[in-house]
Amino acid sequence: MKFAALLALSATLSFAADHPDTTGWKDLFATDLSNAVSPGSWAFTHGELVAKDHDTLWTRDSYGDVILDLEFKVAKESNSGVFLRSGDIKNVLSALEIQVHDSADGSKYGMVAAIYDAMPPTKKMAKPVGEWNHFTITCQGSKVSVLFNGELVIDADLNNWPDAKKNPDGTPNKFSVALKDFARSGPIGFQGLHGKAQAPVWYRNVKIKVLK
Repeated sequence: MKFAALLALSATLSFAADHPDTTGWKDLFATDLSNAVSPGSWAFTHGELVAKDHDTLWTRDSYGDVILDLEFKVAKESNSGVFLRSGDIKNVLSALEIQVHDSADGSKYGMVAAIYDAMPPTKKMAKPVGEWNHFTITCQGSKVSVLFNGELVIDADLNNWPDAKKNPDGTPNKFSVALKDFARSGPIGFQGLHGKAQAPVWYRNVKIKVLK
């Protein structure tokens, strides 16, 4: 019985590490970006979403409990991010950011797949510069998870961040509002060209599923 239970657990964990079949899911952005806020700085080229400058691309709609599935590719020194549930699109620090980077920026938790300035990924799963990576980001209530190239690297409960400017491990962060008090619904955004290098980032196959 113990062996059977172990097999069942193993199967569950294996399934949890699979990126979903997104057939039938909604595109986060229309190809003409008509459902985006001020999309002039971004464009689809050959099915790939690319920024022309530093402006963030925001959805017009707000999203709460969702699964967001996407691929991204970076250049050397690329620095971008996926913003979730923004409380104010004029203030990026009002949103959780899943970091997109070729390696890391100056923040203690600024590496690719981190919850920016709040939680590092458990493993390094990034592919080399110029190759496509895969994120599946799930937000449900206070829980946020990131599946990165087939590995669960973030499994967070925002309720574990009860204090402003402080992470559960005691390190400081930049957020003037405790993460447990962040908005649970808001626009999703992609950060434009960022950092000194202003290096490009490419996104494709960006799909979303709203959870009930």
